[in-house]
Amino acid sequence: MDPYLEGDDWTSFHALLVTEIARYLSPRLRPKYVALPQRRFEVVDVPQMWVEIRDVAGRTLVTTVEILSPWNKRGQGREEYLDKRRKVLMRSSHLVEIDLLRRGKRLPMKDALPPASYYVVVARANERPKVQVWPIALDHPLPTFGVPLLGGDADVALDLQTCFQNVCDLGAFDLLVDYSKPPAVPRLPPRLVSKTAA
Repeated sequence: MDPYLEGDDWTSFHALLVTEIARYLSPRLRPKYVALPQRRFEVVDVPQMWVEIRDVAGRTLVTTVEILSPWNKRGQGREEYLDKRRKVLMRSSHLVEIDLLRRGKRLPMKDALPPASYYVVVARANERPKVQVWPIALDHPLPTFGVPLLGGDADVALDLQTCFQNVCDLGAFDLLVDYSKPPAVPRLPPRLVSKTAA
């Protein structure tokens, strides 16, 4: 992950990443599932985007993939997201949260998260309150992890590093970011090697 993307370009990066994750997953889900980017505008006109995986036959929500934004991690936006999160967790669908922001308050978890710069959390409907956590050190590649589907179907692998690189190339962020200045969120030393924890 590039800490420079946590600044002014985050909104564009976030929108492209949501779309890229849906694009990446779609051919891997066919013909039983679809991955669709979703969008909602809040009262304060901050667009919220996420990916929904639905089964084709009944259009049932199977998995929600959230890429957290600064809005989700502070003030009113945090409260609204926590309410949405509670509703998702009360359903029989799965939740994947991808937190690629070092700033803002981490979302509450039953057990404390290990120290890291970024996180992926997978909350499987049939295993809650237990979750899978991928802590990600600042200078390590983003993980590939399994996105859960309906019982009996194998997880679909999401290579987050490939999605990240595709978005950086598509958005030409290397041309937009001024690496001669410090990032919006001060760079911290790597704290943890990326690995899976249960």
